[in-house]
Amino acid sequence: MSESNQYLYPAKWLSKASAGDRVTYELRMQIISGLIESGTKLSENKLAADFNVSRSPIREALKTLASENLIRLERMGAVVIGLTEKEIEEIYDVRLLIETFVFERLVKLDTKELVKELSKILEMMKIAIKYQDADEFSYQDVLFHETIIRAIDHSYIMMIWNNAKPVMEAFILLSMRVRFKEKYEDFQRIVENHQLYIDAISTKNRDLMIQSLHQNFDDVQGKVEDLWRSQQMLSKGVEQE
Repeated sequence: MSESNQYLYPAKWLSKASAGDRVTYELRMQIISGLIESGTKLSENKLAADFNVSRSPIREALKTLASENLIRLERMGAVVIGLTEKEIEEIYDVRLLIETFVFERLVKLDTKELVKELSKILEMMKIAIKYQDADEFSYQDVLFHETIIRAIDHSYIMMIWNNAKPVMEAFILLSMRVRFKEKYEDFQRIVENHQLYIDAISTKNRDLMIQSLHQNFDDVQGKVEDLWRSQQMLSKGVEQE
């Protein structure tokens, strides 16, 4: 992509990424945000020129995005499918299923160190809120939930999480950027919800766990609306340029 265009995916998160990964992360963000609309045809040659890379990293990126059902591969390129509202809700269904399972496993484990680690991450989330850093908040938010999942040392659960994480991460980034601009006051509730997670794990109280899960996942419609607003904001930005 030419230097005049702004990347949507945080550059600091890509310091050790391959050329193919950098293209993948950025294209994924542009597709999920709606900056690249559903039905758009992607040319390998044009993408290679836009990102200033050879066609090999482009092919690598397109294969990955096709596996995530964001595009459909065609000869010398692809067609964008995009992410529907139903699929966004399904991502949160998967998260709910995973974290419900994980909570039940945590009841049987010593969670003292996990609680300490989650408390540290929550403090980092609070700092990100204070400085209105949506990207850092998103990073810590994903890390918070991934730390909970890793705690049970379940290889197949981690495999499911890792498969869903890239699309989910892009969605969270876009959603949180909108919330920092339009719903900054909502972050107090988000912090309280994450503290409820920690309290549930610390006390191994299933009722508290259920409450924390509901409070974190029942506002999916709000997240869908955030994504829609992010698409409108990006579209306006492109028109102004």
